[in-house]
Amino acid sequence: MKMKRLFSKRNFFCMLSGLFAVTTQAQDDVRMLFKQPADNYLSSAPLGNGRLGAMVFGRADRERIVLNEISMWSGGVQDADDKDAYKYLPEIRQLLLAGKNKEAQDLMQKHFVCKGPGSGEGKDGKFGCYQTLGDLFINWKDAQQPIQNYSRYLRLDSAYTKTTWQRNGVDFTEEAIVSGPQQVIAVRLRSSKAGALSFATRIYRKERVSYAVKGNEMQMSGIMNSRGDEGIYYASVLKVIPTGGSLTQNDTSIIVNNATECLLLVSAATDMNWPNVEQRGPAPLPVVQATLQKASAQSWKNLLAANIKDYKSYFDRCSIKFAGAAQPEIGKMSVQERLVNFSKGNSDPALVSMYFNFGRYLMISSSRPGGMPANLQGLWADEYQTPWNGDYHTDINVQMNYWPAEVTNLADCHTPLFGLLGQMSNYGSRTAKAYYNARGWVTHPITNPFGFTSPGESSSWGSTVTGGIWAATHLWSHYEFNHDKKFLAQAYPILKGAAQFYQDILIEEPTHKWLVTAPSNSPENAYFDANGNHIANCMGPTVDNQFGRAILNYAADAADILGVDKKWADSVRAISKRLPPNQISPTTGALMEWLTDVKEVEPEHRHTSHLMAVYPLDEITPWDTPELADAVKVTLAHRGKGGIGWAWASRIMTWSRLQNGDKALEHLRYMLTPSTVTTVEYSSGAGTYPNLFCAGPPFQIDGNFGCTAGIAEMFLQSHGKEDVIRLLPALPSDRSLQSGAVKGLRARRGFEVSYNWKNAKVQTINIVSTNGLPCKILLNNAFTIKDRSGKAVKYKKDASGVVEFATVANGAYKIEVI
Repeated sequence: MKMKRLFSKRNFFCMLSGLFAVTTQAQDDVRMLFKQPADNYLSSAPLGNGRLGAMVFGRADRERIVLNEISMWSGGVQDADDKDAYKYLPEIRQLLLAGKNKEAQDLMQKHFVCKGPGSGEGKDGKFGCYQTLGDLFINWKDAQQPIQNYSRYLRLDSAYTKTTWQRNGVDFTEEAIVSGPQQVIAVRLRSSKAGALSFATRIYRKERVSYAVKGNEMQMSGIMNSRGDEGIYYASVLKVIPTGGSLTQNDTSIIVNNATECLLLVSAATDMNWPNVEQRGPAPLPVVQATLQKASAQSWKNLLAANIKDYKSYFDRCSIKFAGAAQPEIGKMSVQERLVNFSKGNSDPALVSMYFNFGRYLMISSSRPGGMPANLQGLWADEYQTPWNGDYHTDINVQMNYWPAEVTNLADCHTPLFGLLGQMSNYGSRTAKAYYNARGWVTHPITNPFGFTSPGESSSWGSTVTGGIWAATHLWSHYEFNHDKKFLAQAYPILKGAAQFYQDILIEEPTHKWLVTAPSNSPENAYFDANGNHIANCMGPTVDNQFGRAILNYAADAADILGVDKKWADSVRAISKRLPPNQISPTTGALMEWLTDVKEVEPEHRHTSHLMAVYPLDEITPWDTPELADAVKVTLAHRGKGGIGWAWASRIMTWSRLQNGDKALEHLRYMLTPSTVTTVEYSSGAGTYPNLFCAGPPFQIDGNFGCTAGIAEMFLQSHGKEDVIRLLPALPSDRSLQSGAVKGLRARRGFEVSYNWKNAKVQTINIVSTNGLPCKILLNNAFTIKDRSGKAVKYKKDASGVVEFATVANGAYKIEVI
């Protein structure tokens, strides 16, 4: 009985708790310290519950808390497809087949782009723009008086921020959460001296807004711009609940005088009925008022406790901690000081785990089940015109947002992307017909919550045809990690539709008789033709071939598992064998990005789309395709260390998959370089902002998510033909990372893996099998395997060190490496 309790699932994870306690310095990986108020939102503390967001500046004079609601979009549903575009497809293809790519590109710009201005009109156009909801301001009385003992921090393990300062001998405290259970932004203000709390507060938006102040509530509402149609309705309400003192109002603010404590509650909603956006949801103001009525019945203590419990049900599933020593003063350093310190090459292993924790924190806070997916900035924006409209870019960005979801044990946070895919497949079937006269569905490089699937307004970047297909591979990835047949049945029509579209757009190229996409481009990159022209449009770019093989085989495999469409599945497998293989350039030794060996316009281009065969796919691995893996290394060397934040994240992932931990860590150091550049600047300023947001620049959250996935990939991989679990596959040689512990990383086939390592050697491995599938794990040292009851488990081991043993559903297994 004692042995059974020892190996219970709960105790499996608790067994490592003692190790976790000593492998990091006093919560240095979950407590983000700021020593001064934020001067902009890139040094604020972000909070979120998947729908509502807040960015706390922590100012003791005029506090600003930026407010966000994830459906605050201008624009609306439109038909941007050119219904005559397909008529020009044969001519475009003939020009490409004849090598007249410049002429094909010119023709495409005339007839093969979206109808209308596309995304170019920004927030005032029909495509629309994600926008800030507005601001909550707190104007403190006696704000001109100096303050002392200022401190501000964000807790990543509890989604809570606290700011403290002292003025005129009185201690003031501001605490904030964004409650998932109650769907409110809650701020508690306190003073150490009774009656010392005096301030005026309001919510504010600079455009398309009207206000009403009634008693202790301030309402803010309006209609977003939608260029000719009625836009999205929104509403937000601030409720002020003081303890002691008095409360008055004027037309613009609510004033609190001489209170000791005060609770501010803000909620917001829109009438966007996502993803079925052609139907409106309920009027937002009554929804907000009902939400606030329920929330205001709760004490701050109860609000805080419920939110922490809800948040920790996600966050506590997974962690990575290191036993390496850091500088003694790390715990007293602000985030910015730690970034500067780390970028100089100094040791701070807890900063690596903090950045990993921060990425998971952002995912939990911006992408919850049943909600909208995280956009280019998650859900945090203080702009009315966000960069690139804050939309969903499908040529890497929205996919990178969800790279860490499965491996870091946040599979349920992955599901909002699947809602977007459902919308893409619905509207994209119309686009597939209009441009390619094809079955299935397509989404080009940009989309929004209103079902925009047309090509972009410029053929040079807007003609990529595999963005939606790339996103659809996430459905198969979710299945690989969870083996949920019911989910696969729901996802199958989307997978099949993406495969049918790809199947229908292929043509035979004349040299090798390969089947290729035409027209397309390699995302945002260009090459020189024989006359020195910059050419983007082409046929059969490498990225299309890689994702084409993937979607055809994933859809066929899904059909087999579900027992449907056998004839069709066999046909698409046959087609996949006729796609161009990955090719190595005879002139450079790098992996070729295009069908022929051409010269890039930008050798250090930020996109490395042709390396997606390494990650997120597994066509290229060091063990199965070593020559291609070497060509990828040459490609990365040619790309250099330039680029922007998310591009570094992609390279971290690629180097991790190539099992080169030192190169992965080198790029992580690039990523953690302090930045203050806020404008769109590809040539300089990439790195990390003082609040750990990724500096593209400007802020793009995909870099945060990509780096989180890259860190996870250093410590656990499970891809390849056999889904073999590999531990420490890309451990850097940095001394501070040579010992540590992992809890709750997920592997394909439904395994949850926890283990510790010392001096770069794995010691104890705990595996929980959710589905009861056979487990395969690479073990090169002697070991023992026991089940939950302590009974030895039979296994077989091949010559390469891969160990295979049977498991049962919800079974727990302990491997001791000797």
